[in-house]
Amino acid sequence: MNWYTEQSALDLGKQEEILKNYKIPRHIGIIMDGNGRWALEHGLTRTEGHKQGIDSVRDIVKACAQLGISYLTLYAFSLENWKRPSSEVGVLMNLLEFYLKKELKELHANNVRLLAIGKISSLPKKVQRLLFEAIEITAKNTGLTLTLALSYSGRWDIVRAVQMISHDIRNGKISPEDITEELFSTYLQTAQLPDPDLIIRTSGEMRLSNFLLWESAYSEIYISNKYWPEFRREDLYHAIKDYSRRERRFGKISAQLKEDEVKNINENILIKK
Repeated sequence: MNWYTEQSALDLGKQEEILKNYKIPRHIGIIMDGNGRWALEHGLTRTEGHKQGIDSVRDIVKACAQLGISYLTLYAFSLENWKRPSSEVGVLMNLLEFYLKKELKELHANNVRLLAIGKISSLPKKVQRLLFEAIEITAKNTGLTLTLALSYSGRWDIVRAVQMISHDIRNGKISPEDITEELFSTYLQTAQLPDPDLIIRTSGEMRLSNFLLWESAYSEIYISNKYWPEFRREDLYHAIKDYSRRERRFGKISAQLKEDEVKNINENILIKK
């Protein structure tokens, strides 16, 4: 199925309006929260909530690809989620296996590159195999980079980076004086990804829940009161519009940003000449 020809005229018009009038984030991270609560409020099992959440994943991935967003990172399963009842963890692993099997062909056909971050070795062997196969098959795709955060924890990744840096110092590869923010970032599992411009969290909860702690230092955060199974492309469009209205100062003041903008415009004019 070709995602770029299946759109309705109405949705295509909405996306064209966004692309024309709003600033598009290069990298969006999403904390997909509220599957269980959505299910309970609808008189369903938590399992049904997780199943409905896959429909949201499918729609948001398609919308991001259609908009030309370069990177989308989905917080699918945290290290802390292993503490949930074994029956629910089993359901989540089965759904992950189902998603990888069912969606791979369509993701690949639509030029999506799949990546994964987290303690992947903790996942069931069958899931690991499917995941690595999907990553290998889509490795040369040049469209949307879809990263699944699985058995992931921001703190775990930071500690892991410190351990690796310590190991390299001990072996004489680097010295303590070499450590900068830029160097540290290369030791994180997200080294090949730009920092997220926009973090979206569903279900109304206002916390990062150990997601991309280092990388989100200057991310804009958008909270949706909708549970993840309810979140669809219309909600994504609203989040992007909200993001576009914000001024990202990165520690500077507004006047400095305007000066930088003028400077960049002048430099581009000189380059064209």
